[in-house]
Amino acid sequence: MLLPFSRKHESEADIVGQRFMAEAGFNPAEAIKLWEKMAELSQGQEPAQWMSTHPANESRIESLQANLPKTRDLYRKARSAGKSPKCVPPAASSSRS
Repeated sequence: MLLPFSRKHESEADIVGQRFMAEAGFNPAEAIKLWEKMAELSQGQEPAQWMSTHPANESRIESLQANLPKTRDLYRKARSAGKSPKCVPPAASSSRS
């Protein structure tokens, strides 16, 4: 009975996260690529959405795609304002034991 609320919150978090990405200067289309990769990695082994606290990968992808036009505008504004994040993967630490 509580599961639909959890899915709703997760879906909202996806949209808010995509918006924050765009406002920070990250390409919001990358959020879609993330969930496409998650779907690929799950190899169809995710539970039925009605049994899960999380939306199905396909539902997340559809929602993020539908929201993309709004976030692309935010992304363009952020880039025009000079926001150009440069993320660098962490270097392999040679001090690991």
